[in-house]
Amino acid sequence: MSGFGTTAGDDPLRTAVWRLRSRGCWTDAAALLAPHAADPAAALERVGLLVERCMYTGDGWADAEDALRTAEAGARDDEERGGAACERGRLAYAATVLGVRDRADEARTALGRAAALLSPTSPARPLLDFRRGLLAEHIADSPQAARAAYRRAHEGAAAGGDRLLMSFTFHHLARIALREGETAEARHGFSEALRLRVELGYLIGAAPALAALADCEPEPEAHRLRSEAGRLYRLLGGVPVWLADRVPHQSPEPAA
Repeated sequence: MSGFGTTAGDDPLRTAVWRLRSRGCWTDAAALLAPHAADPAAALERVGLLVERCMYTGDGWADAEDALRTAEAGARDDEERGGAACERGRLAYAATVLGVRDRADEARTALGRAAALLSPTSPARPLLDFRRGLLAEHIADSPQAARAAYRRAHEGAAAGGDRLLMSFTFHHLARIALREGETAEARHGFSEALRLRVELGYLIGAAPALAALADCEPEPEAHRLRSEAGRLYRLLGGVPVWLADRVPHQSPEPAA
């Protein structure tokens, strides 16, 4: 699951789910979809919400596993089975990078299965490419393979109008650029990621984008960006958990 935000033509359920998700209320958003769990698309979207909760909070693993098994059992064709495999890979990846349990082999296997099941023209391909990029960057430590996967994901997201996924591909391509000393390219990517998330109202993604952009800026702009990231982090109750060491924990006192 990535997401498009909401528009005037969206149905009330989708709008409500997006608004809850974008503010970090994943459990409430998933509860809205629970009555529709017999529909494979709704079941898969519910999995996506609960896995995202795991990634941002480090909690809720059992709920995500239960929802994933339901989605896997209800999948009827290769597209739906591929989507469920993609979410299994994402959950295993999250458990690995957050230090819950090493499930790197499971993540590789699941994403490989998703690649075999999803057709080359599947709307889910860009999201799969993005997640394979995460695996390459953070588990295989292969920035070149990660960059190639992120670029494929970015092109697919742009073609499909998935602006939220584009914010993530901008962000991760910028991370690689910064790692290689390309500060101007990194600044552009992080700025675009932040712009898209603000436009979409994806509040939980704004603090990480602000903190990342701060790494490309000189003082005092860097401090201002980190302070704003810290404010949003506290507003959302300490989410995402992995941002804790990168933002100020209290706002600075105003000058006398």
